[in-house]
Amino acid sequence: MSTTTTPAATRTHRRFPVTAAQLPVVGTFVVLALMLIIGGMRYDNFLTVRTMANLLINNSFLIALAVGMTFVILMGGIDLSVGAVLALGAIVTASLLRDGFPIWIVLPLAILTGTAIGLLHGLFIHYFKIQPFIATLAGMFLARGLCFVIAPESIPINDPSFVALAGINVPIGSGGFRLTGAVLIALVLLAGAFYVLHYTRLGRTVYAIGGGEQSALMMGLPVARTKVLGYVISGTCAGLGGVLFAMFSRSGYALTGVGMELDAIAAVVIGGTLLLGGSGYVLGSFIGVLVLGLIQTIITYEGTLSSWWTKIVIGALLLIFVILQRLLSRRQER
Repeated sequence: MSTTTTPAATRTHRRFPVTAAQLPVVGTFVVLALMLIIGGMRYDNFLTVRTMANLLINNSFLIALAVGMTFVILMGGIDLSVGAVLALGAIVTASLLRDGFPIWIVLPLAILTGTAIGLLHGLFIHYFKIQPFIATLAGMFLARGLCFVIAPESIPINDPSFVALAGINVPIGSGGFRLTGAVLIALVLLAGAFYVLHYTRLGRTVYAIGGGEQSALMMGLPVARTKVLGYVISGTCAGLGGVLFAMFSRSGYALTGVGMELDAIAAVVIGGTLLLGGSGYVLGSFIGVLVLGLIQTIITYEGTLSSWWTKIVIGALLLIFVILQRLLSRRQER
C-alpha cells in the first residue's frame, strides 16, 4: 500500500521553511524578543519608542562595523583592526575639520583611510598568504599608532556643517521615535550590504569562498578579487564607523574604539554567522548588535550592577551561540 502526501500536508510542511542555516538567526531573534519581554515586565518605561530609538542611536557605528565584519567572516576570515580604524576615521574627521577643511572633503578622506587599510589587509592576506589574524593585527597597531601621531589628545568638533549633519533628527510617528543622521546612514549601509550579499555575483562569491576556497576556484569564480574586496569593504565600513562615531560624540580621540572589534565579532557570531565562513546573514548581524545594545540597556536600568556584567553576559551568549553553531555543523556533516 503506497503512502501519498496530501496537499494539505504539503502546505503545512512549507508554511515555515526555516533551513539549518537560518536557525541561528531565528535563535538570535528569539533571544532579542525574550530580552524585550523580560525588560518590559521588570522595568517601567522600558518598552518605549524612545528606548528603542536610543538603542539605534547609541549603536549606529557598531552597525557599520558589524556589516563590514560580516563580509570578512563569511569568507572565513577575521578583521581585528576595525576598532582602531574607527578611531582613526574619527581622528581624521576631527583634525581636518579643526584645520578648516570643508566637510565634503573631510568625510570622503576619513572613509578612504579605512578603505586603504582594508586594501592592504586584502593584498597581504591573499597574495602573501599571511594569516588574517596576523595581517589585521598589524593593521590594528598601524591604525592606532597613526591616531596618536595625528592627535594624542581629544579633538572637539565645532564645525557648523558637521554639527548640523550630526544633529539631523527625523521623527517617525507621534510616539517620540526618531532617527538621527548617523542612524539613517547606518541603515542605508545595512540595506546596501543585504542587497550585495543576496542579489549580486559578489555576494554569491563571498559565500562560495567561505564554503570552500578551492571549490570556488574550480568553479571559475574571481576568488582573488573578491577576497581583497571583502577586506576593502570591511575597512571602508570601519572608516565610515569612525565618521558615525564622530557624529555621535562630536569629537575624535585616539583611544576610541578599544576592544570594539571584539564587540563587532560578537555581534556577527551571535547574529548567526559561522566563524568558519559560508553561512550567515547581515540582518542577523544587525540583530546581534541590537542584542548587545539591549544587554547594556538592561544593566543600565538595573542600576545596581557593574558595567562589567555587560561583558560577562556577552561572553556567555557568545559561547552558547558558538556551541550551537558547532552542533549544527556536525548535524549537517551527517
